[in-house]
Amino acid sequence: MKIAIIGTGYVGLVTGVCLAEMGNSVTCIDIDAEKINTLNNGGVPIYEKHLDNFLQRNRKKGRLNFTTELKVGLADKNIIFLALPTPPDEDGSADLQYVLKAAEDIAPLLKEYTVIVDKSTVPVGTADKVRAAMAPHTNIPFDVVSNPEFLREGSAIDDFMKPERIVIGTSSPKAKELMQNLYDPFVRQGNPVIFMDERSAELTKYASNSFLAVKITFMNEIAEICERLGANVDEVRKGMGTDSRIGNRFLFPGIGYGGSCFPKDVRALIKSSSEVSYDFQLLNTTHQLNEQQKTKLFFKLNDYFGGILNGKTIAFWGLSFKPYTDDIREAPALENIKLLLNAGATIHAFDPEGMENTKRYFSSEIKYFTNEYDALKGADALFIATEWPQFRTPDFEQIINNLNQKVVFDGRNVFKPSKMQELGFDYFSMGREHIQTTVKTTV
Repeated sequence: MKIAIIGTGYVGLVTGVCLAEMGNSVTCIDIDAEKINTLNNGGVPIYEKHLDNFLQRNRKKGRLNFTTELKVGLADKNIIFLALPTPPDEDGSADLQYVLKAAEDIAPLLKEYTVIVDKSTVPVGTADKVRAAMAPHTNIPFDVVSNPEFLREGSAIDDFMKPERIVIGTSSPKAKELMQNLYDPFVRQGNPVIFMDERSAELTKYASNSFLAVKITFMNEIAEICERLGANVDEVRKGMGTDSRIGNRFLFPGIGYGGSCFPKDVRALIKSSSEVSYDFQLLNTTHQLNEQQKTKLFFKLNDYFGGILNGKTIAFWGLSFKPYTDDIREAPALENIKLLLNAGATIHAFDPEGMENTKRYFSSEIKYFTNEYDALKGADALFIATEWPQFRTPDFEQIINNLNQKVVFDGRNVFKPSKMQELGFDYFSMGREHIQTTVKTTV
């Protein structure tokens, strides 16, 4: 098939390379000339596993092209994906200006029947708005389809190539047939392509992400209760997760969720609910609790040092909101770094992929290291904010030799308390017994 992708952000780029991988002819379009130039020269503007390999292979095969010219990119295409940003407004609602502007721009360029696919995460009713924005500018028949993405950053290529399910919202038999043919190669093992109306498809994305956000927040609350009652959240998690009605995914407590999806989608669904006079109390509470959760470990650290952080050096392992991505949007690490800097602390930071993006927020305010152990030198404590695999089995001897004090604040429960106690660390994690073998330092 001949496909155009408007927008080369995270979703657009992954969608484009994966559709090209299946043999389709794909042109990705973006107004950012610098980004398009980078892509045409073989560069990849974001970090995502396997993305570079897919991109290079399909460029060489001639199946994947990039342009800033809308007319050129849309020529002879029978499916156009809208993968444009929908940033949250101050009230939490999704800003549709980029989606609707693209709809207006493409309408007069249509030459034959075309399916317009909303791939961006958009509120209920967006397909109707896209249709209304296009209709005055063309006499060519078209259909607007909702096809929400369910891509996890860090495993997006795998998620696209082997989806658990594909959701497509359309009331058009012609569009349904075209979309079924497009996705058939991705579901050869029998995973479902679920067709529904456009509004239900739009809500499915928000409902899915919001439910996962609730699940994470529930476990963070259980972790708090575990600490107060002397229980171990790891054991509670195992006991819960073996129940097939609950499942064992998203039951890991930590310092809150971040990224571009969960926070934005929770706020957007709260806003959409308020617009139809419904107070979504569960999601309101989830959002508030997650904001509090992000900095709980900071206050444990602050108490440990007797409220005196001026002159202390804290090493940060992890900056991105999750492993296998360079995305730092709403990352809990950033909130904790802000508090520490305001308290007069010095920050030594290491992240395998997220440091360049972090420099946009903190350029000279913190020190960056290309090796996690170098970041420990001269530090008074280690703060773990992202569960990168390389942090799970570190060289503890190097940690001990480089830190001024044997104290670790683990926001992702990377280490086992028994191991840390055996090594003589003061160790603070989420929902488990705190290990403290030394007297608090107050100077």
